[in-house]
Amino acid sequence: MALLNFRKREEASPRNGDLEPFLKDYSIEVMPRTAEKVEDFRALLPEGTRVYIAHIEGTPIEDMVATAKRLSADGYNVMPHFPARIIKDKATLADWIARYQGEAGVEQALLLAGGVAQPHGDFHSSMQLMETGLFDQAGFKRLHVAGHPEGNRDIDANGGDKLVMEALRWKQDFQSRTDAKMALATQFAFDADPIIAWANRLRDEGITLPIHIGIAGPAKLQTLIKFAIACGVGPSLKVLQKRAMDVTKLLLPYEPNEVLGKLAAHKAANPDFNIETVHFFPLGGIKSNATWAIENGGASAVPAAKSG
Repeated sequence: MALLNFRKREEASPRNGDLEPFLKDYSIEVMPRTAEKVEDFRALLPEGTRVYIAHIEGTPIEDMVATAKRLSADGYNVMPHFPARIIKDKATLADWIARYQGEAGVEQALLLAGGVAQPHGDFHSSMQLMETGLFDQAGFKRLHVAGHPEGNRDIDANGGDKLVMEALRWKQDFQSRTDAKMALATQFAFDADPIIAWANRLRDEGITLPIHIGIAGPAKLQTLIKFAIACGVGPSLKVLQKRAMDVTKLLLPYEPNEVLGKLAAHKAANPDFNIETVHFFPLGGIKSNATWAIENGGASAVPAAKSG
């Protein structure tokens, strides 16, 4: 009979007074196909939430723009992905920018290389997209770029971070050449200690781009491990592997209380810590992620439909 207890939700951590302010202005990522499953975003997300729209290879730009238009109409700050390697040329980039602006009022973008091995056209990096000058010409107010707290073997195949750091220094310099506000939106991780060490290292090396730390939302453990391996998550994967060895937790959904609690406490004790906000990857579903935020974020996570 005791095994039945394993099916209960894991008890939430004691209420962390530091967590509510840390979750203020959190962002979340969707795709057109996942957004379609959400009947009413305003019942889930706070007013003005920044919603990234991931552009996966093969997704028509028409679907991306339609999703952006819907979210914008609901009062959210839409930030579509611009993956360099699936954009054929400068004319295509200009067309995408014009569509997003004209149909959905978009003025923010996440620029990244993209997950495909071979570029479809002229671009292979986010830096090339920035160098076109098209985002500044269009008056974009925010340009976010990718950050990798645990490295990126697609960039540094040997497991180091030489090329990643060179790219960050270039982006830091670009910050002085654009009117847009910039920030780093990072890959997700599960252990606070490597995140803290990475953020402090950037500060020590003069990289002041604000960090929007990637965190995986509630999900089945098997789902998280699959995504973590596919996305190249490094040292913090051990957190999931350790959990998988504990039979009392194996059947329970993972929730990010521990990693966020530790990061929030560190931010409270070190106000100049360069993590500005949290960016959620809702790997277990948008609704479950938003529900977790509502339950743990207090005033910082009140849905738009219930605010005011």
